[in-house]
Amino acid sequence: MTWVSELFAGSQHIGMVSGQSAWLLGGAVVALVLATAVVTAITSRLPETKATFSKELRQRTWAWWIMIGALGAALLAGETAVVVLFAVLSLIGLREMAEFLPERRQDRHTIMWLAVITPLHYWFLWEHWYGMFAVFIPVYAFLFLPAVAALQGRTENFLSRAASVQWALMVCVYAVSYVPALLQLPIAMEFGRARAEGSAPGLGGGQGAALMLFLVIVVQGSDVLQYVWGKTLGRHPVAPSVSPNKTWEGLIGGILTATALGALLWWATPFTPWQAAVLSFISCAMGFLGGLVMSSIKRDRGVKDFGSAIPGHGGIMDRFDSLVFAAPVFFHLVRFFFA
Repeated sequence: MTWVSELFAGSQHIGMVSGQSAWLLGGAVVALVLATAVVTAITSRLPETKATFSKELRQRTWAWWIMIGALGAALLAGETAVVVLFAVLSLIGLREMAEFLPERRQDRHTIMWLAVITPLHYWFLWEHWYGMFAVFIPVYAFLFLPAVAALQGRTENFLSRAASVQWALMVCVYAVSYVPALLQLPIAMEFGRARAEGSAPGLGGGQGAALMLFLVIVVQGSDVLQYVWGKTLGRHPVAPSVSPNKTWEGLIGGILTATALGALLWWATPFTPWQAAVLSFISCAMGFLGGLVMSSIKRDRGVKDFGSAIPGHGGIMDRFDSLVFAAPVFFHLVRFFFA
């Protein structure tokens, strides 16, 4: 047996990557190689009048290489690296969202606390302290932040100011943190041990990483597929005042195709094919709603993107807009029904 087959068979592993997660990462790389070849072929034939479109297409492709590379490198380095990566991304996302807060300069004392709450929340995750991870932000931080704002003595637009800070924390930190939290789901840890010991069929360990990659591939794949279906067959906008490019044809085609993709990837999860399909469908639907809500925020603030951290994609929160709704729902559905 070659070293490649030994690695993919789960007889050895690096960091969080082994078995199913290695196959998923490998598949993502192959898909990117094919996408890069297609984009290169298309852009080389476009006229000069399409130079801006060609540049954006290339930027988007290379941005995907960077994102998959960063996630893969963190998984290879281990759980701590994954937690640190998402903590940093949450802080960058908070900085992007802070630019949209109605009175960020006047509320700077309250906003500064976000830089304390964020690493503390991820520390609870790193410690596997699920009880505090689950309630720290929606209970303690939720009550603490408006109290800090009230102590400043400013009552003008107090409700909208407090709600804006709380929403930024919930979306950029709490919701995003459910992606790395998938590494710690009880079913992932138990099923991974069972497969590693040979008492359950499959390709080996790495179930936590496989679950995380499964969600990211299906939800982000749904975004891409909705774009493709929308550009190909899209005629009827879902919410033209919010996002005119999102069509019913793109939505239905993208979600159904991504659901089929999730069903085909059932072998990388503890689920049966139909369970993987149901969870994929729900996650993709939640991802669409997340994108719609985040687009509403940008429309409200009169901007196209949250930032420019990712060339061709905008900011961190432009890329996480689907996952912030999908990840918490996927996590709790798996934890409730499969624990």
